[in-house]
Amino acid sequence: MNSLPSPQPSRRRFIGVGIGFAAGIGLSTAYPQIAAFAGELQDFIKGPPVPDIAPRQLSEHVWMIYSKDGFPTPENQGMMSNITFVISREGVIFLDPGGSLQIGEMALRQVRTLTDKPVIAVFNSHYHGDHWLANHACVDAFGDTLPIYAHAVTKRQIEGVEGNLWRSLMERWTNQATAGTRIVPPNRVVAHGDSFKFGDVTLSVHHYGTAHTPGDICIQVVEDGLTFVGDIAMDRRIANMDDGSYVGTFQYYDKLESATGPQIWVPGHGLPSRQVLDWNRSLFEGIYQNCLEAVKDGQTMEQARARVLKDERVSSRAADTLGFESNIGKYVSIAYLEAEKEAF
Repeated sequence: MNSLPSPQPSRRRFIGVGIGFAAGIGLSTAYPQIAAFAGELQDFIKGPPVPDIAPRQLSEHVWMIYSKDGFPTPENQGMMSNITFVISREGVIFLDPGGSLQIGEMALRQVRTLTDKPVIAVFNSHYHGDHWLANHACVDAFGDTLPIYAHAVTKRQIEGVEGNLWRSLMERWTNQATAGTRIVPPNRVVAHGDSFKFGDVTLSVHHYGTAHTPGDICIQVVEDGLTFVGDIAMDRRIANMDDGSYVGTFQYYDKLESATGPQIWVPGHGLPSRQVLDWNRSLFEGIYQNCLEAVKDGQTMEQARARVLKDERVSSRAADTLGFESNIGKYVSIAYLEAEKEAF
């Protein structure tokens, strides 16, 4: 992520500091009424609405609200990942509803321009908050019993450290534009091979180990020849690999393509196409294979980076890959460390 300036002082921040201070000195434990008041304040404080973005139809049943940005800023209010939804005969199913309460509310407004059917299910592809924090908007609109599905790893991480971390990060990166968003974890666990029938639409769950994260699921919309891949692949952007694996990603692609056949691949970032997996595979191979050869040749990480940047699979993508210059060094270092483990 590019570093962002610290939020400017505001009433919202003043109250937030007061809440943090009370918690820090233990008042929330000693005086439960203070903790309750703090919670009410957080519910009261809410960032501004997110401007409407019209959905694009991708197939007979699938629509996408496209995000042109790849990183959260105060200007985009955290709208940094695509929101995909399926309109079935029974109702609407979200495949990642977005990164805040406000983004989710915008997405629900857009759904209403297309259908009056209720939202009947939500799927969270993984635990990075730009994809699931809008669960809040869905349960506000359709109740706490709304099924929210995710892999067991994703559910556990959101219920643990990742939930609070991502809520805090999104508020900081957007200068509090996402304030008021509540952590709503998935309430259902899915596993590879699970299948869901929603009237005229069948959704199949794919999970082949660690790729972008250990808990990535892809959702195949069987009747439409389309698969939502979350962040295991992106269009003109390098997927964050801090929790992932290059080797695992290659294996995931192989198994997914073998299971589904040719598909329209819908990424969490960028535009869908039949080439999304191929584009990512080539870029990742350019990074990882050069790091592996550098390790085998006894070269340093810096020498590995030089090899990577000379590779046409990487250099040809530099100009049109969002965040390339600021992130390529990190991705090379992650690949080099993984290559060291693989080689030895």
